[in-house]
Order: sequence, then C-alpha cells, then structure tokens
Amino acid sequence: MQHVMWERARLARDARFDGKFFIAVRTTGIYCRPICPAPTCKASNVRYYATAAAATEAGFRPCLRCRPEAAPGTPAWRGTPATVARALKLIDQSALDQGSVEQLSDRLGIGSRHLRRLFLKHLGATPVVVAQTRRVHFAKRLIDDTALPMTEIAFAAGFGSLRRFNATFRNLYGRSPIELRKARTTTATEPGHYRFELSYRPPYDWASIVTFLGDRAIPGIETVTPQVYSRGIEVETIAGRISVRPLEHKAALELQVWFPKPEYLFTIVEKVRSLFDLGADPVEIAAHLGRDEFLSAIVKKYPGLRVPGCWDDFELAVRAVLGQQVSVKAATTLAGRMAERFGVFRQESLASAKLEELGVTSARAETIRSLARSLPDAWDNLTAIKGIGPWTEQYIAMRRGDPDAFPAKDLYLKPHAERADDWRPWRAYAAMYIWKLSGEKQ
Repeated sequence: MQHVMWERARLARDARFDGKFFIAVRTTGIYCRPICPAPTCKASNVRYYATAAAATEAGFRPCLRCRPEAAPGTPAWRGTPATVARALKLIDQSALDQGSVEQLSDRLGIGSRHLRRLFLKHLGATPVVVAQTRRVHFAKRLIDDTALPMTEIAFAAGFGSLRRFNATFRNLYGRSPIELRKARTTTATEPGHYRFELSYRPPYDWASIVTFLGDRAIPGIETVTPQVYSRGIEVETIAGRISVRPLEHKAALELQVWFPKPEYLFTIVEKVRSLFDLGADPVEIAAHLGRDEFLSAIVKKYPGLRVPGCWDDFELAVRAVLGQQVSVKAATTLAGRMAERFGVFRQESLASAKLEELGVTSARAETIRSLARSLPDAWDNLTAIKGIGPWTEQYIAMRRGDPDAFPAKDLYLKPHAERADDWRPWRAYAAMYIWKLSGEKQ
C-alpha cells in the first residue's frame, strides 16, 4: 500500500512527499527526490527507499539535478520507535563523530547489535551509514552553495582527512569534490558568512512561529520582525550570529550564518532546522488532528502550524523555569536581565549565580542552579530536580523535539487532558493548536 502511494506521488511530482521517500532508478544507478524534473522512468525500473541512507546502502548515487541533500529531513519520529528517534538526535549532535556505535548504544541503554537491527528495520541502513550520508549531503551543499576551500568543507562535514573526503565523494558520486564544484557556479561571500536554503514540506505557518518566538525574544540576544528572526549564537564558546527569513515562491527558509569556524556549520544548520521544526510533515499531522471535532476548525485555520524548537537546550530549560506560573512577558523580562548580566546562558556561569539579585525568586533561582549543575545527566529525569514538575518537564520535551509531549497541567490544556490520548503521536502539535485557540479567545 505504501509503495502504491509513493508511486502516485512520484508520477505527480507531489512536493508534499519531498524527503519522505527517495526514488532509485535501476538503469542509471541514481536516486532522486519525488520532485525531480528528470523525465519519468518506467515503474519496472524504480525502487523506493524511505531514507537517503537506505538508497546509499543499496549502492545508488545521489542525483546531481534534484540534489537529494537539499530535501527536507526525513522526520526522525515517523514510523520509528523512541529509541531510534533518540539515536538520530544524538547523531545530529555528532555522537558518532566523537565516539563509536557501541558508545552510542550505551547512552541509549541497549546493545549495539540491537541498535543496528533497529536502524536497518526502520531506516534501511546502519547508524554509521546514516551518519555518513547526512554528513556527505551537508558537504555537497557546501560545495554547491559556498566558495569554501575543499579542506575546510571536509572538516566542516566531519571528515578526519581530505583523502577520506575525496574518496567518499568519488565512491558516492562517481566524481571528485572539485569536479562537482566545476559544474556549479558558487556565490562568493565575505569570509565567515554563509547562506543556506533550508527546505520544508508545505504548508508552513511562518507567521505563527515567528509570533511565538517574537513574544519570547530575549532582549540583547534575539531580534524578531514579521519577516526576519535573528539572534546571537555561541558554539563551543565561539560567538556568531544567524538570520532566518522565508523565501518567496519556494518551500524553504533562507539561513544566513556569520561564524568564524566553518567546522561548526553542520551543527548550526541542524540547530536551526530543529528551531523551526523543518522536519515535520504538516499534511500527515493535520489529517490526524483534523479528525477531532474540537480541533478540526483551528487545524483548518492554521495550516502548517509548527512546534517551535530551541537554539540551546540549557537556555530553554532555564527559560521554562523562569516561565513557571508567570506571564510570557514577565519571564522574558527576567531572561533579558540574565542575558544582560551573564551574556549567553552558560552552565558554568549559572551554577552558582546570585539570580535573586535580578528579581528571580529564591526557589526558582535554586532550581536553575541545580539544572546548571545536573545537566546533561539529568535530561532523562528532570523531575528529580527540585522545582521541576510535570508541566516544566513536558514543555521542555515538547520544544526539544518530542512530537508527543503534552504539558497536561497547563491552564489551557488541562480541560482537554482526558481526550489527549486520541491525539497521539502529535500531542505537541495539538497543544500548539489549543494555545492558538486560547489566544484568539483572549
């Protein structure tokens, strides 16, 4: 049944399926996106793969015309168990760049062989191939979209040496990185300035996500207008800046990055994709939630509503604590005072900070200090920290990318908690719709 749906999407070049599956052509040895403009080939020559990594594992090369590396990310949660979703998030955070599959499986609490079996079953490729494919695709984007030297691209994409970088590309694309760049006209920018187009599956409710982020913008760190989101960033204590805006007539956001170290570009791009929830499938979510009598009208009114993510997990946790039982405006004011005093939200700075001097209650100040001392070990058991209850835990999980998180104790969500099971596995999106509905009633 799934292959029948994919076949229809292929023939229609349906953009809603972009990134949800890939088309491999046996006669050419190439795999493409559903929107590829190349002439439609015979169904008998086509194979379908749920992920680009699976197509790579099967021996197919990425299409140079439709650029699979530029497709919206395959949702980590779609059809996969929680363990696989957590593993993918850790891989995005460079877990396999800094360690082995065995170390990754230890962090997940399962055996490495079992993790490999899960990846092969649900993604069609091993964890190593998944990680490598994502990195290679990112490198290909840097080749096409920047004027960076190949050595810098190699290290930005996580390759340990230029030799391995060249060998991987020749094996995957049949060409060297330099040969691939010759086929493209790159746009030169000043050193440390990069531009990316980040694809998404339409529709996309930009107005709602930028309003949400704008209401919570930290003075001195974030600037939000109806058309542009920008903020100061820090990666490994290195400061930079990002700017994001929607592109007209394209299902994509433009990301501009000002950062002195290109080796961190992959991390920055992935953080922005998470912040703007670009991996979501709004059609699938709306189809599920729209069947609910209570939600149907608001789902139709706001097509493409996303769950805003966060730039930094620790920053999010601090702000969630600041927002306990106070207005969004009051919490943002406190966050602004902290930013003015300490700059970015660093754990080492807040572990012993006298936050009470900034107007933070003593109880919340101690909770923030405990967070600073306990993370990252405490992520899986936040409620063990005094001052963090189910609402705070679920709100943090929701904005860290759990599509089924649901802060049931919330004032507006509590009346609907009993029916929330019907909204699984999209309860986080249901929460966003209910908050939109409550805002309209105010």
